Amino acid sequence: MGNQEEQSLKEVRRTEKRAAEEAEQLAKEQVRKKVYLAREQAIEEAQKEKEARRSEKRATEEIEQLAREKARREAYLDREKATAEDQKAKKQSPE
Repeated sequence: MGNQEEQSLKEVRRTEKRAAEEAEQLAKEQVRKKVYLAREQAIEEAQKEKEARRSEKRATEEIEQLAREKARREAYLDREKATAEDQKAKKQSPE
């Protein structure tokens, strides 16, 4: 019976060792998953920040463009008004 008990004991040890290895693998896999998810979240956050900066820059550029267009229109209108006033003054002044 000693041989059977020894084999049973070896089988129990192998089973325990296998269970311990599986638990260790599971723990490693969970750590890998957490690291992967943290990395993905960091990438996502960085992309959101970049998009926010791009949107802010785009909005600033649009405001600047509108201001330039407004200034250009006002300058044009001022020139047109000055030209019209000049022509009116020429018509009214004796030659």
